[in-house]
Amino acid sequence: MKIKVCGLRDAENIKAIAALKPDYMGFICYSRSPRFIADMPAEVLNLLPQGIIKTGVFVNAAKQDIDTLIAKYAFGAIQLHGSESPEFCSDHKGKVTVIKAFGVDDDFDFEQLNAYQNSVDYFMFDTKTVQHGGSGKVFNWAILDKYKLDVPFFLSGGLSLDNLAEVKQITHPAFYAVDLNSRFEIEPGLKDINRLKQAFELLR
Repeated sequence: MKIKVCGLRDAENIKAIAALKPDYMGFICYSRSPRFIADMPAEVLNLLPQGIIKTGVFVNAAKQDIDTLIAKYAFGAIQLHGSESPEFCSDHKGKVTVIKAFGVDDDFDFEQLNAYQNSVDYFMFDTKTVQHGGSGKVFNWAILDKYKLDVPFFLSGGLSLDNLAEVKQITHPAFYAVDLNSRFEIEPGLKDINRLKQAFELLR
């Protein structure tokens, strides 16, 4: 199982998390998020080990703005958390890894994903909220059984030390990675390294 740690913005904290060797590290490029990286110097991310995929997280951003930040931070992946169309996702596929996030609740219609299956590399299933992720809330994972496509997915939304053992019991063939964020924080954008170490031990 791959591990992504998301919502980072403190240079020393980023360095400490990189030492844990996550597969992906996520950086929020959305100004309304409390984890927004703002004008973080590119040097902070340039020092990350090659094996970690730097991921820019966007919400309904303009293509030009995304391209500018891909170039600035050398993002290897982008995570699109808004209402981006399949065509918009396709514009970036092949240049970087494209992760399209969807907020899931009990009424979520997995049929809508059919239009995206050739436009993205991965889906992310997060808990549906008004703030586009980082809510710390869990959705009903049993609904994942309704997902029938082959596109691998990240699981997000309220993952914590209290439920990671249950996460490991998910046997869906397309389950690819977990996304660790708000339940591993001291404050928004600052992660608790000890809790993350425990999570990595549990998952690996």
